[in-house]
Amino acid sequence: MLERTNKYSTLQAQTIMTEEQIKALDAAGKQLRRGVLELCVLSAIAAEDEIYSSTIQEKLKDTPLEVKEGTLYPLLTRLKNSQLLQYTWRESTSGPPRKYFSITDDGREFLDGLMSTWNDLVSAVHHNTQNNQTNE
Repeated sequence: MLERTNKYSTLQAQTIMTEEQIKALDAAGKQLRRGVLELCVLSAIAAEDEIYSSTIQEKLKDTPLEVKEGTLYPLLTRLKNSQLLQYTWRESTSGPPRKYFSITDDGREFLDGLMSTWNDLVSAVHHNTQNNQTNE
């Protein structure tokens, strides 16, 4: 969060962005991150046979998609309720039993669809933003 604030503060210093524009930019960035978080979480789970939720957080740490527990657990529950994920409980030597997530066959099919949509979207955005930059 601090890094994002500093980035937008730098934008404000370099341009004549108003405080409202910086807030709108921050809100747009949050919406974009939320939209791709499901894709990244499913990808992280699909890359492993089973994965513990803190490992998912660790994989997303130090990226703009850093995810907090308050965001991750509701997302995992929603994906599980949609039968895209399943979990098993395992005993832990360092505390209570832990819930390990794995992707279902439906989840892999859904992830493939998300990846296809993502690739199409990235291509379209790249194409359109390059056209905007060359027309300036």
